[in-house]
Amino acid sequence: MGRPSVAPQRRRQIVDATIQCMASHGVSGTTLERIADTAGMARGHIRHFAGNRDELLIDAARVFFFGDAGWDETDIATLFRVAPLVSPAADIAGALDYLFGEFAEPGSENAAALAFIDAGRTIPEIHLIVLQAYRSIQHALNAIFTRELPPENADAFDSTAYAVFSLALGNTFTNDLDPSPERIAQARQSAEGLIAALSYPRDDRPR
Repeated sequence: MGRPSVAPQRRRQIVDATIQCMASHGVSGTTLERIADTAGMARGHIRHFAGNRDELLIDAARVFFFGDAGWDETDIATLFRVAPLVSPAADIAGALDYLFGEFAEPGSENAAALAFIDAGRTIPEIHLIVLQAYRSIQHALNAIFTRELPPENADAFDSTAYAVFSLALGNTFTNDLDPSPERIAQARQSAEGLIAALSYPRDDRPR
């Protein structure tokens, strides 16, 4: 009986190292040499287990934005459905807790996200991954509103989901530059106000 393959373990190690490099050094500084050093491997092993640099960045972006589902699933439309950044099964409060909590925390996660956005300017596959990952937030919010809010306001669910997502994303990037719990609370309050307007039948909305 042959020895079990170490390829999946090595690939995970390399992808994790790539995400670390993107967070610390940006896309231009994420070289195969630096990835190899971070992973504790020879550059030849990086190519053997993970392919060329662009292929590796694509794999890393998919795992970064879609989590464990992104390891083996490469179809972005499928990942959009099965691994959105916000679960459609969450309630409104839970979705906002994430968007103005963990999602808004400054640090390496935001740095990596910005690096992948930068990479998407020249690598179309990464552009699609980032775009669909963020669109999944709007899609999930729309599904949550559809489940929890009065159906007569359904014509405004998608635009409100987009507005809440935009507030959350802008708040996240601003908070990374200048952390402020007070501004996070203000951004969340604004999002709650947009959602509250959908909580009343159309004729009873606050004016």
